[in-house]
Amino acid sequence: MVMAASADNFYQDFDVTFRNGRAKILNGGQLLTLNLDQASGSGFKSKNEYLFGRIDMQIKLVAGNSAGTVTAYYVSSTTTYPLSLSTHDEIDYEFLGNVSVDPYTLHTNVFSQGKGNREQQFHLWFDPTKAFHTYSIVWNTQRIIFLEDNMPIRVFNNLESVGVPFPKNQPMRIYSSLWNADDWATRGGLVKTDWTQAPFTASYRNFKANACTSGSSSSCASTASTNSVGDSAWQTQGLDAAGRNRL
Repeated sequence: MVMAASADNFYQDFDVTFRNGRAKILNGGQLLTLNLDQASGSGFKSKNEYLFGRIDMQIKLVAGNSAGTVTAYYVSSTTTYPLSLSTHDEIDYEFLGNVSVDPYTLHTNVFSQGKGNREQQFHLWFDPTKAFHTYSIVWNTQRIIFLEDNMPIRVFNNLESVGVPFPKNQPMRIYSSLWNADDWATRGGLVKTDWTQAPFTASYRNFKANACTSGSSSSCASTASTNSVGDSAWQTQGLDAAGRNRL
């Protein structure tokens, strides 16, 4: 493993996985947009695989009546579904759209060795469609921290000592996709996608990865800076008292 810092350029760091013209890289690689219409969604994945690190992405979600849509942003060891689902690791953000007057639901989950069922959901306390917000994953051997604008919103601790599997052996790529899930996404599928509002658009910018990349025998030493949720670099980052209060 070797430490890598992102180039902050979507051309260099990511590949479009499916689109038929619905995924676009703009502004010389500084902006990426995903679109969804009744025919298809779109998505992308990172060129690199990572084993531990801090991943940051600024996202502006689908505006207006987004009911039925899901904007997924996650890291996963599975490169081609449904292969290896029985053993895959994954750390998920899924943003569940809603009618305009209701808040977005943020759905989180952690898979290890194919086992998930660790969902936690939050109603976002701001409008994620008006501006870009930073969604981060800190992943080290002790814990996984989900952050929104550097505020911790969930911590998943390593509890292997009591028999809970923890993702620590499989490198993972970064993925994102915008797709239709109106069979379950909004009020359990009661509210369907209004296709007269299509195309639906999610936008991405300012990707950063301070992480270990797969494919090198070099040592992986941190150059990450400290931040407000703890007093250590990402390899050992936890929550100090202020971080726990914010959580």
